[in-house]
Amino acid sequence: MSNAFEIIMIVLFGLSWPNNVLKTWRSKSTRGKSLLFLVLIWSGYAFGIAGKLLSANAKWYVLFFYILNFSMVSADLYLYMHYRRMEARQAVGARAG
Repeated sequence: MSNAFEIIMIVLFGLSWPNNVLKTWRSKSTRGKSLLFLVLIWSGYAFGIAGKLLSANAKWYVLFFYILNFSMVSADLYLYMHYRRMEARQAVGARAG
C-alpha cells in the first residue's frame, strides 16, 4: 500500500514539470526561477533513483516515475543554464553598446 502512496506523490509532483519546462522554453527567461531549487529537486530524484536501484524489495515500476521526473527536471535545468548564458551575453552587450 505504501508504494501506491509513493507513486501518487511522484505522479503529482511530475504533473508540474512539463508545465514548468514549457513555461521556461516559451518565456526564454530564467526570471522567477531558482537554480538552487532545481538542483535540490534534481538531487532528490537522483537519490530516489539510487534508493530504488539499491533496494532489494523495491517495486521497479515506481522507478519509471522517478526517472521520468528526473528527466523533466534535467530538461528544465538545461533550459535554465542555456537561457542564463543568453541573458548574461545580452547584459554584457547592453553595457558595451
